[in-house]
Amino acid sequence: MSAKSNFDVDLAALDSWLDSPLGRYDLAWQQMQYDRSVADFFGFHAVQIGLARFPALRESRMPLRVFCATPTEASFALPAQGFCEAVVRVERPEELPFDTGSLDLVLLPHLLEFAADPHQVLREVDRVLRPEGRVIVSGFNPVSLWGLRHGLLPALLKDFLPAPCKMLSVPRLRDWFKLLSFEMDRGRFGCYAPPTRSDSWLKRSAFLEKAGDRWWPICGAIYFVSAVKRVQGMRLVGPAWKRRSAAAPAGPVVVAPPTSTQDGISAATCRDDPARPAPNCSAPSSH
Repeated sequence: MSAKSNFDVDLAALDSWLDSPLGRYDLAWQQMQYDRSVADFFGFHAVQIGLARFPALRESRMPLRVFCATPTEASFALPAQGFCEAVVRVERPEELPFDTGSLDLVLLPHLLEFAADPHQVLREVDRVLRPEGRVIVSGFNPVSLWGLRHGLLPALLKDFLPAPCKMLSVPRLRDWFKLLSFEMDRGRFGCYAPPTRSDSWLKRSAFLEKAGDRWWPICGAIYFVSAVKRVQGMRLVGPAWKRRSAAAPAGPVVVAPPTSTQDGISAATCRDDPARPAPNCSAPSSH
């Protein structure tokens, strides 16, 4: 039996942390965001990578929902949970077992922080997504109270977040998206409660969710961003039907001035009335 990969071990640490009150608080907020988002996306193939206990695709309407599991997670009875139809074993998220341009939606909940090469993970997602496909990324926000406690006070307060976690900021994600073919179209922050391990204090801090959304929205402990794969190229807008040529504009119309007559009668009037003698023409004289 082969030894576990670093990725598998790191996700196991995250899975253990999610059992804590703070982890359940994190999952509850993310579940609400994923349920609200995936229900509006249409296609045929959706994939979730990592977090076997987290049914991020449960509200998806796509006919084929696949879970990419680590070797340890692959032993779980995931189809019985009702949010995926197939389980695919993945050793490394940098190498996905899918054809190029074959997926419509890829979810990465808390994955990039634990991958050995997160930028390569996004490149691989870019490869397997079809044009106009979508990727959703969620993770820990370093610009938050949680990030401050985890990053600046590791010696005093150990294991506040899973130790292998390497936080990625939203501006860095946006730069990586621009380097690839993604366009970030929506995002949100959440979990504004202070960094505490107490379940009772988390409940007392529930009012901070609305206050944080209004007063310091970028300081939420968890971010949730979505990006669309854009492909530059020719776009067909329809058959080029031959249009009916417009009628040529008529040339200028020259109107001859009326011929002066002796008694104010024009020549046209004489032609219309044969009984009237033509102007300037005397009637035939009789000899």
